[in-house]
Amino acid sequence: MNISQSEINGFMVVSIEGEIDLNSSPQMRKAFTDLVERKVSKIVVDFSKVAYIDSSGLATLIEMMQRLKKNQGHMYLVQMSAKIKSIFEITRLDKLFSIFANVDEVVKAG
Repeated sequence: MNISQSEINGFMVVSIEGEIDLNSSPQMRKAFTDLVERKVSKIVVDFSKVAYIDSSGLATLIEMMQRLKKNQGHMYLVQMSAKIKSIFEITRLDKLFSIFANVDEVVKAG
């Protein structure tokens, strides 16, 4: 898995490439922990290059969102494939997360 970061209008965009699973979740957790420790409060997770996510990846996202909320932060998910979005819908996590089509929609809304 590769993780890159960029800033757009006050939002930290975290682009993930590859599979988010038991083996790669610790790497994702570390990247998010670094952002939380730097007091980044608006994180956009770009799923455009994510091919797969398992329950450990979902758990890591939930954990990071809870940590952000404790610090009055927000997490937004964007660019999900139909396959990834269906996982969020089946698990009802689409009700928990703020899911947008793209970064521009997040910036406009936020």
